[in-house]
Amino acid sequence: MNKIGLIQALREASGLPKTDVEKVVNLFFDTLAKALANGERVEIRGFFTLHVKAYKAFIGRNPKTGKKVKIASKKLPVFKAGKALKEEMNP
Repeated sequence: MNKIGLIQALREASGLPKTDVEKVVNLFFDTLAKALANGERVEIRGFFTLHVKAYKAFIGRNPKTGKKVKIASKKLPVFKAGKALKEEMNP
């Protein structure tokens, strides 16, 4: 399911206008992104946890040429499924 599919499913389930549902979905994802950008941990109990993990810079290798390449340090979001979500996948 993509974002448009999510909006459509929520609209059908709630009976709300598409524009209202779209605003809520966009607000939800924007709020998650801002929280992660500020270094906060996001937890929807039972469903998932998101946090940011910092990776150090390292020397990598271009697989095509074999030449060494410096890889810059970076921060990436990490997703961990919650207990209820895991149980839903494996009843």
